[in-house]
Amino acid sequence: MTAARAAVEILKREGVTNAFGVPGAAINPFYAALKASGGVHHTLARHVEGASHMAEGYTRTHPGNIGVCIGTSGPAGTDMITGLYSATGDSIPILCITGQAPTAVIHKEDFQAVDIASIARPVTKSATTVLEAAQVPGVFQQAFHLMRSGRPGPVLVDLPLDVQLTEIEFDPETYQPLPVYKPAASRAQIEKALAMLNASERPLIVAGGGVINADASELLVEFAELTGTPVIPTLMGWGAIADDHALNAGMVGLQTSHRYGNATFLESDFVLGIGNRWANRHTGKLDVYTRGRKFVHVDIEPTQIGKIFAPDYGIASDAAVALELFVEVAKELKAAGELPDRAAWAASAQERKGTLHRRTHFDNVPLKPQRVYEEMNRAFGPETRYVTTIGLSQIAGAQMLHVYRPRHWINCGQAGPLGWTIPAALGVATADPEATVVALSGDYDFQFMLEELAVGAQHRIPYVHVLVNNSYLGLIRQAQRNFNIDFQVNLEFENLNSPELGVYGVDHVKVAEGLGCKAIRVTEPDGLLPAFEEAKKLAAEFRVPVVVEAILERITNISMSGTDIASVNEFEDLATEPWHAPTEILPLT
Repeated sequence: MTAARAAVEILKREGVTNAFGVPGAAINPFYAALKASGGVHHTLARHVEGASHMAEGYTRTHPGNIGVCIGTSGPAGTDMITGLYSATGDSIPILCITGQAPTAVIHKEDFQAVDIASIARPVTKSATTVLEAAQVPGVFQQAFHLMRSGRPGPVLVDLPLDVQLTEIEFDPETYQPLPVYKPAASRAQIEKALAMLNASERPLIVAGGGVINADASELLVEFAELTGTPVIPTLMGWGAIADDHALNAGMVGLQTSHRYGNATFLESDFVLGIGNRWANRHTGKLDVYTRGRKFVHVDIEPTQIGKIFAPDYGIASDAAVALELFVEVAKELKAAGELPDRAAWAASAQERKGTLHRRTHFDNVPLKPQRVYEEMNRAFGPETRYVTTIGLSQIAGAQMLHVYRPRHWINCGQAGPLGWTIPAALGVATADPEATVVALSGDYDFQFMLEELAVGAQHRIPYVHVLVNNSYLGLIRQAQRNFNIDFQVNLEFENLNSPELGVYGVDHVKVAEGLGCKAIRVTEPDGLLPAFEEAKKLAAEFRVPVVVEAILERITNISMSGTDIASVNEFEDLATEPWHAPTEILPLT
């Protein structure tokens, strides 16, 4: 069979059922093999970067998923670099397959010939241009092994045109995936870490995205319950423990954090981090974050330990393996009566959770964004899969929305590229077609890759997209306050074709409808909940993306700090009455 056909057969035997991409001359032999072989559903993207983000969303939706994105030579590969960077930053395995000029002319500046392997290498676990057709099976086998082993991440395989077409000897029936390697904690390491936790008075667990990647959320909750230790999920670990669990102490950070989460963290004296990166927007200034507390860090990547700051003890281990041992040892200590009673400490965290609220209920017109998230909490239940990337919309959403299950907050954490949300949501909805998928964007994120809405219309991929529109680069405007400028961040203009919008510029409803989707515009707070309910019905009926655009006040400063978690600036009024924040997990009494 051709090397291209062998590659497709390996994809299927590695569990791939879906791929996203855009064909082109240099990758057409692979597409011919994809069609001839069958068994892999392909979604045609409108932009190759979009295909890479669709693959990310697909991977992030279910344990074991690996999204595949495919493009031709030259600009297709360079377009996918942002997706590869995003996947690397968040430890997400995706496979990028590119076509390439024939081997004899790669170095001769042939049309769309670029050294994509060299370009992609810094943002992948491996990037290879295959020069010998007989190596194709081994390169693909190794690709899946690398993506799944150790810290997960993306791989790029570049296939020259002649390599794809060359016939090789390959027996798909005897193909076997390579064993996956994951570092594992020893019992002695776990016993030491648990002894340090038990010696503390006010311990916390910080649960990162590695817990979700390892499908270890149930183990995390079991360990927290055994030891009575409150849990701080990171933004990437949000959903590892339900927001309404009695041991969920809220999120910590400069931006995507809760008032009660930061307050509880600052009262702690010991932190056990599992599968987290100590990202700077979580920690803020390290002297504030680390002062007065000891740290144990468990991470699958040995070089991650000590990268940000030196913990008091480090363990290189897959989160699931470590948590299995933590549960085992904790059960033994509990049976022996050797686990401290943490009830008072856990109760104090819940007391803060029930009192330190931000206000969400405003009746202003134009809308205040906080009201949008309040109504989203009413409209979308615990089964909702939220998808978002960056901006004031994401930051406020993380402060005010609620997540109850792992992989139900699907967020591009480290890279934060604008435009990520639409294609990622399409990938999520493809991976879980019966789910309630709700994307969240500001107007600029929405405009970056809005052409991908047509993919949802063409392929009947329904989801609801909440678009909060203030016609501003809101997060950048807020950051520019430190420089006393408001420069090149204004998106407003009077649209000659939609004068009813005033200065809000782009008519997103017309654009969405022109791309084959449904759209609703909301300008009054009482219209939000009915619009969300109608959007769910429209998505179910027409099986297309449905955009709900909320017209916001032009300027809202969202709570955040530029320095440390002890000095978050609360720009808006805080909640002092139960009706100020009626959809909080623990409402004020």
